Parts: sequence; structure tokens; C-alpha cells
Amino acid sequence: MHDSYSFSQAEKDGLYKAIFSRRDVRSHFIKKKIPYNLISKILNAAHHAPSVGYSQPWNFILIKDEEIRNQIKNAFISAREGSISMLNSDTYRQEKYQKLKLEGISESDINICITYDVTRFGPFVIGRTSIPETGEYSVCCAVQNLWLAARAEGIGVGWVSIITIDDLRKILSIPYHIKPIAYLCIGYVSNFSDVPDLEKSGWLKRMNLSNVIYYEQWGKAESETWSGLKELINSVNSKNTI
Repeated sequence: MHDSYSFSQAEKDGLYKAIFSRRDVRSHFIKKKIPYNLISKILNAAHHAPSVGYSQPWNFILIKDEEIRNQIKNAFISAREGSISMLNSDTYRQEKYQKLKLEGISESDINICITYDVTRFGPFVIGRTSIPETGEYSVCCAVQNLWLAARAEGIGVGWVSIITIDDLRKILSIPYHIKPIAYLCIGYVSNFSDVPDLEKSGWLKRMNLSNVIYYEQWGKAESETWSGLKELINSVNSKNTI
């Protein structure tokens, strides 16, 4: 029996397709406007993310202005130059890093800065009293919701993290008590890569699932109790996903 709270197999397949084919897009944006109705749907998906204490601590700054984007791009370039200097002792990786395309600030249709408001419904927020960072984690959940919804609509998203919080606050006139969490480039793309760009470029490879799972305690990779699951996880490592 199917009801509104269960998923058909096709719906399940669609969810996993969005997860496995989501990409951090930097270089495939095309000149095509995103209709406002889709922007609204994607933002609404983000706004329905889980949040600690139901605090909904996010705001979304939508950006089309070219001058603002130019300022953001210059801040990115400055931050990137600083990061390149950290690889001075590794000439090979420095050269590879300099060749990487790491943002689509100008090429994407719109930019969105997603922020965290620590004061919203505070200072007492259920669930945040012991782990204050859960407020920021909540905003990251909103980012992921937005990303998956955009992918389902055939829209690419790229997260620009090579930029300072101070620069974002200054350029976007963000109050000091508000923290920028994500600066996103969003737009239609010519294609979604089969594998992430950094993997395709040879920068890093996806780790096997079995290498990031422990049982009962940190560092414990073997467990008779979980042996059945471990066999399944090892089989996942040998399969190719989207």
C-alpha cells in the first residue's frame, strides 16, 4: 500500500540518483537563466532542512549584480594566492593546483550566500546548549537540501570556499553577529561529470566506504557482531556508482 509518507521504487531511485550524481560545479556553466519558479522551489527545499531546536538559523543572500560578483572574484583570487603559498615545498601539487578551475562566480546565473544567525530564537536553543556548532551544522543541512534539489532540476551548484569570512562580510554588508557559511554559484550546465572534477584531475580519489567505518569504538575496524554488514560494505566498494 502506497501513501503520501512512503516512497515508490522510482522515487527512491530518483533520490539516490541525485545524491550520486551531485557535483561541485566550477567549469560547465552555460548562459541560461534559471526561472524564478525553480529558484523558489530550490530555496524552499533548503528552508525545509532540519535545524537544531527548530531554530532555522539561515538566510539566503541572492546575488546577480556584476560589480558585487567582481568583488567576490577578486577576494577569491587573493585567497587562492595565499593558499598556493602553502604548497611551496611541493612543486608538483602547486602546479596542479594552479591549473584547477575552482569557481564559477562570473559564469553562473546567480550566486547565493547562505548565512548563520546565532541569535535567532536564542539565546536558548534546544539542542545547542552542549554543542554550539549544531547551529552551523543546521545551515550545512540547508546547503545540502539546496544542492540536491538543484541537481534534481538539472541545475549545477559550486561551493566557493576559497574566500575569507571577513571579505564576505565586507562585500555583502553582513553584520558581525551573522556568519557566512556557504557561497554558492548556481546555474544550468552543459553536463554533469561522471566523476567529481578533483577526482578526474587526479587530485584525490574517493575513499572506499570500508575505510571510513569503525564498529562500536574509534579505530575498531573488525567486529563479529557487524560481520554481515561489513561483507555488504566491502561489496559496495567493488561497485561503480553514478
